Amino acid sequence: MSASNELEVLAAKYANDAIKLDGQGLKGVAVEKYQRAVEILLKLCSLYPEATQNKVYLNLVDQYKKRVSQLKGLEPSPDLFKKTPENEVEEFDQLVLREKPNVKWSDIVGLEEAKQAIEESMIYPVRRPDLFPLGWPRGILFFGPPGCGKTLLAAAVATEIDASFYCIDSASVMSKWLGESEKNVAYLFKRAKQASEGGKASIIFMDEVDSLVGIRRDEVGGEVRTRNQFLKEMDSVIDKSKKLRLYVIGATNKPWVLDEAFIRRFQKRILVPLPDYYARLEMFKLYSKDLPISRDVDLDELATMAEGHSGSDIRDVFQSIQIKIVRQLFENSEPNTNVKLRSITMDDFKEAFKERKPSVSKEMLRYYDKWYDAFKAL
Repeated sequence: MSASNELEVLAAKYANDAIKLDGQGLKGVAVEKYQRAVEILLKLCSLYPEATQNKVYLNLVDQYKKRVSQLKGLEPSPDLFKKTPENEVEEFDQLVLREKPNVKWSDIVGLEEAKQAIEESMIYPVRRPDLFPLGWPRGILFFGPPGCGKTLLAAAVATEIDASFYCIDSASVMSKWLGESEKNVAYLFKRAKQASEGGKASIIFMDEVDSLVGIRRDEVGGEVRTRNQFLKEMDSVIDKSKKLRLYVIGATNKPWVLDEAFIRRFQKRILVPLPDYYARLEMFKLYSKDLPISRDVDLDELATMAEGHSGSDIRDVFQSIQIKIVRQLFENSEPNTNVKLRSITMDDFKEAFKERKPSVSKEMLRYYDKWYDAFKAL
């Protein structure tokens, strides 16, 4: 066992002892145990300053220090650490977003190759499972530059197949309680499987999945156990002998940091690229339809000018122009009057493009192309 693992196990022992003694009303001894747990967790943070688990440790430190202050002040001892089925469900509800976003398949501009891959692996099997005797892919990875629609794709497909939607970001999986992270993963998959047992599809969407299953040089015990639990749960989902309608969709801007053990579990690996000319043109039409646009604005020319920009970059261009025009209105008139915003001109767009460069560099695009060539699976 590594030094970090030993320290984490020791901290967990002191913390668990403290919680048990706290529940028994033995405040003095509980305080001592909490303080020892705090010392070890802070030592872990100082020894491994780059470890992603440090956020969890520091959160624990704050929780334990607060409890020590409460106990020293002889305040009533609430059941802060008592686990019940009710508060387990409540914690899970706080961990995930289960309300399905109102995004339709038709709302997705471009990305035809990605759409086709999703239809083949998710939409068709849900509609006609009898046509897939060998099963279908259930682990799907969206990768590509930020702001190009990875999250939007996951939300749209959930709407298209009327799936239960569990949206979490990987950082939230790492629980505030030491040793609970792997339990969070197990409980997440348990609930998603239960939701799919009645024949309805279920989707677990994990944004920034690289923060959970990426390669780490300074891993501590909690991270290792959580990754192993996730690997175990993924294996149970993609088992071809089962006819589960449960899908795990991961999204990442940094696919090259993913552990190869997890790459294999994502049977479909789909590049979500920067929008091409036609997709950019549709975006300009979409964002401009409710704005006062001058007749001199040439959307075709703008779509050409926006080469290399992501979808979110284009949206930000519109937003920056809108803010500028609103500022001009406030500077030139009383805000409580009925003065309308002036029309957006071609010069406004040209000025905005001069001031706002693409958020994705050409060097970064080469990384995506290289990884795509090595690991693509459509």
